[in-house]
Amino acid sequence: MTEVREVAWYRSLDRSKWRALVAANLGWLFDGFETYALILTAGVALTQLHPEARGDLPFYIGLTIAMTLLGWGFGGILGGVVADYLGRRKVLLLSITLYSIFTGLSAFAWNWESFLVLRLLTGVTLGSEWGTGTSLVAEMWPAHARAKAAGLMQCGLGLGFFVASAAWHFIAPLGENSWRYMFLLGVLPALFALWLRRSVPESEKWSSAASRREELRSRSDLTEEERTYTRFTLRQILADPKMRRLTILGSIMSMVTTLAWWGISTWVPAYVGGMAEAEGHTASSYASTAGMIYNAGAIAGYIALGFAADRFGRKPTVFVYFAASLLMTPVLFLWTSDLTLVLVLCVVNGFFTLGQYTWMPVWLPEFYPTHLRATGAAFVFNAARFIAFLGPLLAGSIIAALGGYGTAATVVGLIYVLGMIVVPFCPETRGRALPE
Repeated sequence: MTEVREVAWYRSLDRSKWRALVAANLGWLFDGFETYALILTAGVALTQLHPEARGDLPFYIGLTIAMTLLGWGFGGILGGVVADYLGRRKVLLLSITLYSIFTGLSAFAWNWESFLVLRLLTGVTLGSEWGTGTSLVAEMWPAHARAKAAGLMQCGLGLGFFVASAAWHFIAPLGENSWRYMFLLGVLPALFALWLRRSVPESEKWSSAASRREELRSRSDLTEEERTYTRFTLRQILADPKMRRLTILGSIMSMVTTLAWWGISTWVPAYVGGMAEAEGHTASSYASTAGMIYNAGAIAGYIALGFAADRFGRKPTVFVYFAASLLMTPVLFLWTSDLTLVLVLCVVNGFFTLGQYTWMPVWLPEFYPTHLRATGAAFVFNAARFIAFLGPLLAGSIIAALGGYGTAATVVGLIYVLGMIVVPFCPETRGRALPE
């Protein structure tokens, strides 16, 4: 009897699929570096640019992060819409080039107001990368490995956070302009755009959908299904009952993940740095160490969610991540006072609270057909920021009022309960082909 050996999932994939994944991963890595560079340097930058903010620094840091999120929301939705009309590859290339420019310009801010405006513009250009890269990877990878690819793509954010933390560890001691050096490093991704232009193919699924849209525009006798190609994509995902339901469910979960992370976990470095300073250690050193440890856990969490979603299904995997994040928030911020143990818990907290972001590139592309995919995924991912940008403001205000992180983190962390309620209402899509 002949023994049949199962071929490893990665052996059935050609180079074009891996190149698409690398492009999306690196684009997200650069986004992660830029985002975490802001988190790490905002206090130093604002102290210099706006000395009057010293007495209420958490509020001003929260406001600066909130402006970035606000820009990210607008730019992300716009980028998703454009990617459905012009293509995944072109928009990915444009996004990386533009946010490299605005990140570099942030290094030359001359006052608090100019820094805030540049952060808003950087957020606009940052936002358009994710939905485009997510759609490209989902459309090029087969159903049996699609969630794994999403996890490997999403881990780029954690890698970017880790690289930013490591870079800040060495750049922070360089003096009062250290924060400017961090943003200057953000110009480097523009070089990656040259490789992207030469080596990464366009999605064949998108090309077919674009050809069909062009063909249908010249006709007047269209069926209802055909009209979904010619209507404005953003209108279609909100007008069609099935698309609207999926968009609402996805947006609620996206709000939970985004508001909780930006409102809680962005304070991890400052929280650990404050604990270290109280014990006579160097705050900046411990803050960067905590950031690296937290993001090491997040990288593992990103990848694990993708593999678990392919193995156990989307619903149970995402539910577990929400539940574990709810538990780990007070464990880290409220119930642990030993500095060494806090650093250990940063790994577990990062695994779930930041690692849970992978549900979006895993699940959202499976909600929408090809001609609406980038719009739908980008809308759900980014529209949540119009509410989530309040997270840093809310948490910053609570921290300032109560003089501590524990209560603020625990209160904001209750939002994870809402995510646990919504998950069961979403469709299970494990192993299914993408909707056309």
